[in-house]
Amino acid sequence: MLAVSLAESQGSRFKVRLFVQWAFVAVASVALAGCAGLRGNKPLTAASGDNSTSFGGAPAVEIPSSAYAMGAYLKALVATEGGDRQEALGEFEKVVRYDPRNAALHLKLATLFVQDGRLKDGLGQANEAVTLDPGYARARLLVAGISTALGDDPTAEQQYLEVMKLEPKNQEAYLFLGTIYAQRGEYAKAEDVFKKLISLDATSFLGYYYAGRVMVAAKNYPAADHYYDKALELNSQSELALLDLAVLRELESRPKDASVLYHKILQVNPNNDIVRKRLAEMYGGDAKIDHALAQLQRQEQIETNPADTRTKLGLLFFERGDFEQAATEFNLVLGSEPKEYRVHYYLGTVYMELNENDKATQEFQNIPVTDEHYTDSRLQLAYLYDKQSNFDHAIENLKEALIKKPNDAEIMGFLVGVYQEKKDYPSAIELAKKMVSLEPRNDKFHFTLGALYDEAKEKELGAAEMSKAIVINPSNAPALNYLGYTYAESGQRLDEAEKLIKRALKIEPEDGFYVDSLGWVYYQRGQYRKAVSELERAVNLTGNDPTITEHLGDAYEKVGKVRDARHEYEDALVKAQEAGQIARLKQKLATLGYAEQHASH
Repeated sequence: MLAVSLAESQGSRFKVRLFVQWAFVAVASVALAGCAGLRGNKPLTAASGDNSTSFGGAPAVEIPSSAYAMGAYLKALVATEGGDRQEALGEFEKVVRYDPRNAALHLKLATLFVQDGRLKDGLGQANEAVTLDPGYARARLLVAGISTALGDDPTAEQQYLEVMKLEPKNQEAYLFLGTIYAQRGEYAKAEDVFKKLISLDATSFLGYYYAGRVMVAAKNYPAADHYYDKALELNSQSELALLDLAVLRELESRPKDASVLYHKILQVNPNNDIVRKRLAEMYGGDAKIDHALAQLQRQEQIETNPADTRTKLGLLFFERGDFEQAATEFNLVLGSEPKEYRVHYYLGTVYMELNENDKATQEFQNIPVTDEHYTDSRLQLAYLYDKQSNFDHAIENLKEALIKKPNDAEIMGFLVGVYQEKKDYPSAIELAKKMVSLEPRNDKFHFTLGALYDEAKEKELGAAEMSKAIVINPSNAPALNYLGYTYAESGQRLDEAEKLIKRALKIEPEDGFYVDSLGWVYYQRGQYRKAVSELERAVNLTGNDPTITEHLGDAYEKVGKVRDARHEYEDALVKAQEAGQIARLKQKLATLGYAEQHASH
């Protein structure tokens, strides 16, 4: 049997965790316990305000404010887990109204406002949390972050200093305070802050790393060397530290040492485009080498600033799977740097992880055609639209990506797959033919083209492309099986079909689809008992494929196992999706029923 995936979407997407709704009750009870009352405010009543008798003749009953808060909180949690952040935000606003003395709820609402891009509203709620609980370090950190995004560094500085008093080992406060000082050119004060962090935690990679960045900005290269070396002792494969150190080596006019570091980065991450571009410039003897180095410094943002620090922290949260916190950090960056398009890209990716596809779409659409992330943003948009079966928009974005990268095989393969999903076989075939013309020795491209011809009912052309794929790569098991099954399905060249399929099974002996193909060769030859043996094994290997199950039913019917055949047909009918197969199975069941009834007389 054929099992073909013509194109894979860009990147894997992690699914948002879903919890059973009753579990929210326990969470909400903990969050609201002891602080849900309105503390002096009048409780809300169920009656309409005139204290009239409620429905059924019972007197009006006052509903405690905590009950309203609990209900809204539960609704907010359900909305959050369902990916409806706007609904969650609205419910949290109600929670805070019903329970205005709860600092934790104000902070949660502040965070949601930030994630929605409403920084001033977020600042108001975070300040309220600090007023209610002056010792609430997380609330002070958010006040500081929003203040920096809004250009109020003095307030941010004050808040970070307070956090350092409350939590002397709070790494985040030291990092951001140090970068504020560095941005103002107060490098000595910045270094002192990072030194204090390092003295409190000798394993603070970020403490050493940012101290090194500050010293580069201060042009104190020996001190920068010392801090970067310490950072790399803690994490020898850190791309951040290796790239900064390579740039430093170039600033010190040590290009050979820089090249060694760039190559080490490529060992860690072969897809680092910044490093590949820089190496090409170095080896190419670019006449504008000083300009290229300055451009690299801008790309790497070697001049330390709070937005850069927050971006890197956002990426760390992302890698850790803390997408909520990553979204908060990236929104704070964009509050102060709205044209930081790489952060729009990062934020869009975070929203995809949070299943907030509308927001993800908006972030990717913010990226202009001149930005280096434009092509990737079009691919992400295409993925989002394809997932929604909005094939026309997916195709539009993939075509835009191809304008930037005209012969990119990955983009063309993605577009072929979307055409195939849309059942626009002429367009899919035309593009697949272009892929083959660009790489005529690529067996996978011939396979894709052959599979498209097959779906378009052009069997001979499909078989020809599969044959080409096999000539190019005799170990292409999918092509061997595809061609063998094509022959078996038509009842022609069955000896050749058997040889092809057995070659595929030698490569992948436990592939249930290949086993089904062999069983079908035996069926077409009239070797029904051998067919039953192979098809039973195929069903065990694949489990839920309706075509393989139907094949087994056909074989059972031929060897006289009518009840077993009926069972397989009924099972296949439950699994079947295609109208043609459903009609065919119903006809087979009806025929079996007539035969059984006739045999009983």
